[in-house]
Amino acid sequence: MLDVGKWPVFALLPPEELRLIRQACVFGSAANEALYVTVNDEVFALGTNCSGCLGLGDLQSTIEPRRIDVLCGKKIVSLSYGTGPHVVIATAEGEVFAWGHNGYSQLGNGTTNHGLTPALVSTNLLSKRVTEVACGSHHTIALTTDGEVYAWGYNNSGQVGSGSTANQPTPRRVSSCLQSKVVVNVACGQLCSMAVLDNGEIYGWGYNCNGQLGLGNNGNQQTPCRLAALQGINIVQVACGYAHTLALTDEGVVYAWGANSYGQLGTGNKSNQASPTQINTDKERMVEVAAFHTSHTSAAKTQSGQVLMWGQCRGQAVASPHVTHFSSTDDVFACFATPSVTWHLLSVDGDDYLTVAQSLKKEFDSPEISDLKFLVDGKFIHVHKALLKIRCEHFRALLNETDEDAIEIHQFSYLVYRAFLEYLYTDTINLPPEDAIGLLDLATFYRETRLKRLCQETIKRGISEENAITLLSAAVKYEARVSL
Repeated sequence: MLDVGKWPVFALLPPEELRLIRQACVFGSAANEALYVTVNDEVFALGTNCSGCLGLGDLQSTIEPRRIDVLCGKKIVSLSYGTGPHVVIATAEGEVFAWGHNGYSQLGNGTTNHGLTPALVSTNLLSKRVTEVACGSHHTIALTTDGEVYAWGYNNSGQVGSGSTANQPTPRRVSSCLQSKVVVNVACGQLCSMAVLDNGEIYGWGYNCNGQLGLGNNGNQQTPCRLAALQGINIVQVACGYAHTLALTDEGVVYAWGANSYGQLGTGNKSNQASPTQINTDKERMVEVAAFHTSHTSAAKTQSGQVLMWGQCRGQAVASPHVTHFSSTDDVFACFATPSVTWHLLSVDGDDYLTVAQSLKKEFDSPEISDLKFLVDGKFIHVHKALLKIRCEHFRALLNETDEDAIEIHQFSYLVYRAFLEYLYTDTINLPPEDAIGLLDLATFYRETRLKRLCQETIKRGISEENAITLLSAAVKYEARVSL
């Protein structure tokens, strides 16, 4: 089961439907559109449907999922989207389908008419197998199994790599100095494109006024240019934010360059960098970097599983990598990016091995094998007595005195009590600072010292001018050591 619970657009889906989801993508100007694929390879869409981006054949918004028949059974392997939005996918067969906004020919069909249903992108690609797609604001690039890159759409800054600034209505091979090279990874900023080669070199082209191409200057480039500053360094992955770029080396080192007004480069300041700068990650080896062209948020995952985030995080500028309690970079974008879209296609293999921690998280609030439920504010929360006894002294005492299978709670809200029970299953809390106040009250009441500390940290991290008085009052009331 793919955990999509952190994205509100899925909140109305019943549990039996959520359990079928194997792939998902959340997009749109307010994270208000979504696509998902079920275990049966059926594809569904829901949301506001701007420019027909849900691929349903009309412009009607839908709060309930509707099936995209033409994509069912296609086995999606890569998905990306623009800000129009337009949506592009690559299938297991190597085909490319596109739909949605097309004001700049970003659908690659030679027209500027919006596409209401997924259509095969055929020009120059029929004999190719595409493995990866990436979208900027209004342009698209595709990577083939041969390591070739094709691009089309908006080209005001050279982001299509054609040597001009004329829009490209159909897929065109990005050649120039990539002609005889093998590309293995691609990414797009709003108006730029990046490519990683099989030999570890990295190339960029398009808009560069913030230094996002990493070339040491601020001039736009209409054809791919190699980042000479990373000569001899083996890059294995690249990710682009709105106007900044992250690159991961084969040794687990992260480099960043480009715009930095929100601290998205993780350098500890807000100065733009036109050349790659190594990020201090406390000597931890990184295995993934994450960014997306819709936001100024950055994230990375360490070899030991820690997730770091920096940049624009819920309106705050976090200028250095910050350790989170998340288990994946996806959680950073769900909880802290603006808008809270997915930075890539969320996927889970149905045969994936689950660790003990993952298994416990999966069973939280699942009625199938639970033996106890709490009734809070008229809603049930399903749990397991044995786990509660192991994890909490309060429950050990309570459940040893009763064999009831339903307990009603009055002194705490549903949101707070559910967060407490979820903490017992996951060791983490995922609440905004304002709601963490109530959880802090509960932690104090139940004498849960570690939970109390986590709440204090959440409140401390979330202090802003707007909520400082509210949070300070809570800190004083519950004796939380929060330094303002």
